[in-house]
Amino acid sequence: MTIKTTLNYSPSFNFNKRNIKKIKFIILHYTGMKKESDVINRLTKIQSEVSSHYLIKNNGEIVTLVPDLYIAWHAGKSSWKNYNSLNKNSIGIEISNPGHQYGYKKFSKKQISSLLKLSKYLIRKYKIDSKNILGHSDISPDRKKDPGEKFPWKHLAKNKISLWHTLSSKILKKNRMIKIDNISKKYFLNNLFKIGYSKKIPKNLIKEEYLSFIINAFQRRYRQELINTKIDKECLLISENLLKKSH
Repeated sequence: MTIKTTLNYSPSFNFNKRNIKKIKFIILHYTGMKKESDVINRLTKIQSEVSSHYLIKNNGEIVTLVPDLYIAWHAGKSSWKNYNSLNKNSIGIEISNPGHQYGYKKFSKKQISSLLKLSKYLIRKYKIDSKNILGHSDISPDRKKDPGEKFPWKHLAKNKISLWHTLSSKILKKNRMIKIDNISKKYFLNNLFKIGYSKKIPKNLIKEEYLSFIINAFQRRYRQELINTKIDKECLLISENLLKKSH
């Protein structure tokens, strides 16, 4: 199986090839820029010092920016489980979308169709665990919101790409906004750490600030209807269900 892509190489990558076994993750991003033409210019301009392996345009076209076996510069300061600085262990996919700053919108059907094909291809080629398909906000919750709450994680999971819970919408709505005690809140946060969210608090933040970023990142991915930094019974149930599926 091969994937049809357009080549538009970026100069921003590490020149030393990595071992194929180093590739463990796929990290999904939105571009967060107004114009798609500006996106391509930024990702291929040496002064930008930023890149990804692939870009999926609004029309679903896939652009190859950096060959898979080279380290692209897309993740920045990042952590997941025992991994830090995930550039060296990941393939980055940028998806064209203005993002929260410029009128965040739904991703197009063509984009998601292309993403499914590309992800399945990469998962098969590099033997990537489907649970290791992550968003930028998962690995850098204090800095990033992408791909955001309009990204169809549930749809990806139905196609065996990424992790999702198996709870019914009826159960979720019933437990939404139901308060839980402090012990249960600690239990929820420990579940997140076990799933993979980093315990390490950035030097510029206090503990409470960092935990609020993690909660938001979790909600932005798994409880997309309500992102409010509050841990309720719905969040706890989702975290328990995910933990069972992630091990």
